[in-house]
Amino acid sequence: MSKSKNLPTIRSREFGEGLRVAIRDAGLGVREVAHKLGLTHPALSHQLSGKRSLSDEDLLSVLILCNVGRDERERLLRLSRESQVRGWLQHYGSGIPEQPRTLVAHERKATDIFDVQWAVLPKLLHTEGYALALLGREAGASDAVVARLARQAVFTRSPPPRTVFFVHEAVIRALIGGVDVMCDQVHHLLKMSIRRSLELRIIPSSAGHAGQVGSFTLMESSEFGPVVYLEGAVSAVFLEEPDHITAYRRVLTTLDKSALNRTKSQELITALASELSGRTSPDVSPLDS
Repeated sequence: MSKSKNLPTIRSREFGEGLRVAIRDAGLGVREVAHKLGLTHPALSHQLSGKRSLSDEDLLSVLILCNVGRDERERLLRLSRESQVRGWLQHYGSGIPEQPRTLVAHERKATDIFDVQWAVLPKLLHTEGYALALLGREAGASDAVVARLARQAVFTRSPPPRTVFFVHEAVIRALIGGVDVMCDQVHHLLKMSIRRSLELRIIPSSAGHAGQVGSFTLMESSEFGPVVYLEGAVSAVFLEEPDHITAYRRVLTTLDKSALNRTKSQELITALASELSGRTSPDVSPLDS
């Protein structure tokens, strides 16, 4: 059996974390819960590690003991039943939340993050002004920006994850929010690009469509197998099947060859930062109108 088949799935990991939080918030310990319900400690521990070992009835007893609300109970029971299903299509209402539970959980535990963006900058690199320009003046936009920027705490972890961002040249040249906003954003990119654990690679316009299959994020961790994240307007997809991961690794290999190296990318960003600093044009992107 392959190693990937032995690893917990995305659903099982999220279930285990949810159950762990429920027990913790109830002020109980794992052994205490097991003793109160006549369960074995290993069986409950296996559930926490993403391995189903309890019946629905026993799991429901745990959730009731921990005073878990109905919606969360139903969510955890569903995740437990689907714990062996690989890949996950998640639907949202009117749009993707700024802190998607599953994505943020993987970002926090990832040792390596590869992010490929063809239309806008990676959210982990947004400034407040750039994010607000993208979100517009809708109600709650300010709160959404705060939530988006909070995800950047991943860079302050010790140790921080190794992050590699592939961004098309047109993205950093687009005047999202106008000259002042973009000038601040490009200077932020330059500051971030000198971090030892972060690599910002610019895909030059001259590279054409090399490796272009759409934007995606690939995350790796010592705690779970590699995961690919694809984001749409109202839904997101998590991929974890080995064949899918291999396909996206091939895209990264192609981009590694066609993108500017770290030094040349920094030189391009530096030149653009200088250019924007010297401009006084009130040009505004249509996204800001």
